[in-house]
Amino acid sequence: MTCSVLLVDDHALIRAGVRALIMDIPDYAVIGEASDGAQLLERFAALQPDIVLLDLSMKHTGGLDALQQLKGAYPKSKVLILSMHTDAEMIMRALECGAHGYLLKDTTATELEHALRALRDNERYLSPAIAHTVINQALVRSQGTASAAVPSHTLTARQLEILRLIVRGKSTREIAHGLGLSIKTIEAHRSQIMKRLQIFDVAGLVLFAVREQIISLDD
Repeated sequence: MTCSVLLVDDHALIRAGVRALIMDIPDYAVIGEASDGAQLLERFAALQPDIVLLDLSMKHTGGLDALQQLKGAYPKSKVLILSMHTDAEMIMRALECGAHGYLLKDTTATELEHALRALRDNERYLSPAIAHTVINQALVRSQGTASAAVPSHTLTARQLEILRLIVRGKSTREIAHGLGLSIKTIEAHRSQIMKRLQIFDVAGLVLFAVREQIISLDD
């Protein structure tokens, strides 16, 4: 079954380039485009795409505002950020606003395919190129709240290992291959981790992992 994608970027040339890349990926199709946040809501309502590929820097309604409005109206929508921004705070805000993944605009076609596949499979995707940046920002935030009570956890050794890989931006497929386990096993562990921690977004998992000293910048 073909996975439908809505492109949102205020530069027509960028949209054309991304559309061409997606056309070469089997089972994915661009069904619409928008040039700002207002058009995003209109196009989404009309087309109901499986995935929204969203830029953050746009005229009129910016990407973060558009993301918040979309998630407010359509909480189950899947949004993949494709941006030139490497600012740690900007990335964390996008994840906290509900983005399911974050890619840089200088990404490769292969990584774009991996990210789209992850969202299609109800996973999150964080580009390895920015994983260190996100962890660093989480560390800064955790130091700012060092006096706060730190929640305990009851994760198993295997779950801690998988959590570290998730925080580093590894997909379920990559984790399964690296640990020699099945994809279904990793999906089950991922679900159990989130349920035990009551954390259901990448930004929250990163913050938790840093605060609990499960991962550090030296890892």
